[in-house]
Amino acid sequence: MSSLASYACNPERSRGRRHEEAAAPTRSDFQRDRDRIVHSSAFRRLVYKTQVFVNHEGDLFRTRLTHSLEVTQLGRSIARALQLEEDLVEAICLAHDLGHTPFGHAGQDALNDCMRLHGGFEHNLQSLRVVDRLEERYPAFDGLNLTFETREGILKHCSRSNAELINAREPGGVAQRFLDGTQASLEAQLCNLADAIAYNAHDVDDGVRSGLISMTQLCEAVPLFARYFEATLTDWPQLRAEEAQRKLLYESIRRMLSDQVYDVIDQSRLQLKQAGVASAADVRQCPRPLIGFCETMKNQSLVLKQFLFKQLYRHPQVMQTMESAQQVVRDLFAAYMQEPERMKPRFVQRARDANQISDRARVVADFIAGMTDRYAAREHEQVTGLRLLVS
Repeated sequence: MSSLASYACNPERSRGRRHEEAAAPTRSDFQRDRDRIVHSSAFRRLVYKTQVFVNHEGDLFRTRLTHSLEVTQLGRSIARALQLEEDLVEAICLAHDLGHTPFGHAGQDALNDCMRLHGGFEHNLQSLRVVDRLEERYPAFDGLNLTFETREGILKHCSRSNAELINAREPGGVAQRFLDGTQASLEAQLCNLADAIAYNAHDVDDGVRSGLISMTQLCEAVPLFARYFEATLTDWPQLRAEEAQRKLLYESIRRMLSDQVYDVIDQSRLQLKQAGVASAADVRQCPRPLIGFCETMKNQSLVLKQFLFKQLYRHPQVMQTMESAQQVVRDLFAAYMQEPERMKPRFVQRARDANQISDRARVVADFIAGMTDRYAAREHEQVTGLRLLVS
């Protein structure tokens, strides 16, 4: 642990697990967290969950699993440069989307709408719920019994009302920072930013591959991309050829990613020095996060994000598929609320044990959120007799 910076999270000083366990002889607590996540059912299901494009739309488009692996690679690279706890970063990155619904954000929006009278639905909260309760692997407790530090990183965002509910069950726990304005660990801050870097860059790749956006559009509207596109052509003019367009795109994205990573490293080092932090406890008392872009890179990355939102995520072709996907979620929710016995046995029992309608709704939400795209499509066809999506 001598390679860790003084302000990094040290597994030997972890706040521990909710259920006490003996230490492992060969692995740190954060390594055990990572291993538990990798072996979880929820992690395996990510391979068939939408990132932008529904799973059946193409074998090479990213899924929640490949996205999570890419976030992890970026996170570990930056963590090593900043001497942060790499295993903790890896654990948080691998787990950050465990609670995502089928069909990406469209599925989440539909399920949140179904749950509007029952506490709502948000995938960050669901990811925490997965590792705290829904995974069933150990006889002594529900969930994966992860460390405080990993669980804190998984809960990236949280409204005050939800934080109050979590804090009532776990006083001073993972939701406390949303109530008192303190910061998460540097490792958690890093995972949050690595997530944004990864999906911006890689959604550019998938968007161009799909034909829904073009490099010409990107160059005209996104200065960040245009800079690396032009630099690539300056160094490799032969990439103008039609047959070299894939290499041109990959190299432009690679340069953009690299510069964003180095910007985060340089800016974070500067902010850590200016803040004068000497420990992980000091980090938590800072008025703002210390891991981030410089102002110029932050603004340019925002332009890219806005472009993708308008031109890709809201593209008519994507929207048409997502509208069908949302109908699948709404129909399934209504069917399971009316006939809970259609669910898997363990969910049926939980629904029967529910004392209030909102408790039953939460069971239904847990079941639907755990579905893959293709499982949800097949279930919908079985329940309704309609085939809205290819499974």
